[in-house]
Amino acid sequence: MDFEDFQVYDRDLPEVALQQYLPAEAIAVDTETMGLLPHRDRLCLVQLCDPQGRGAVVRIERGQAEAPHLQQLLEALTVTKVFHFARFDIATLKHNLSIQTAPIFCTKIASKLARTYTPRHGLKDVVQELERVELDKSAQSSDWGNAANLSDEQLRYAANDVRYLLSVRQKLITMLQREERWDLAQQCFNCLPTLVALDLLQYKDLFEH
Repeated sequence: MDFEDFQVYDRDLPEVALQQYLPAEAIAVDTETMGLLPHRDRLCLVQLCDPQGRGAVVRIERGQAEAPHLQQLLEALTVTKVFHFARFDIATLKHNLSIQTAPIFCTKIASKLARTYTPRHGLKDVVQELERVELDKSAQSSDWGNAANLSDEQLRYAANDVRYLLSVRQKLITMLQREERWDLAQQCFNCLPTLVALDLLQYKDLFEH
């Protein structure tokens, strides 16, 4: 499966794609933005991949405030949304498209709880260890705002950011259960919407003395 297997849509998922994704127990999700500050840097792409390997890249237009089908999918309580560093992605989805994403699994949090033998919890490191695949991150810092003219390199990067997440999730769940940290991980995931609400209100040191 390469990026050519991913369907590219403008503004929202079409109804037929929504109906394909809704029966899934879990889907992988990622976003590409113009930067790391949701109040300043707009959302440009939303990428999805389901357990059958069906992938989608949704191009979000500048100033777009809603994507109803995408919102229905990401708010569906029967479908777990799997991110790497979910805190950022669900914040940008909420700020740009008013999407209240739930339920959530974050592979970065899971990695930090399970892979305590290493300080390396970036997506590239996690995928390299658990999937034996080396991701090409050369397009990570690039202009995602020109969504109508994305390069093959950018599309491949966007696809790879969701391609392995569901398999990684399963391996991390096994590790968390083995180390008796699965319940703690789920509690962490459940806290994410509150942390995101605080982030969007720009509280920085709420829990400090």
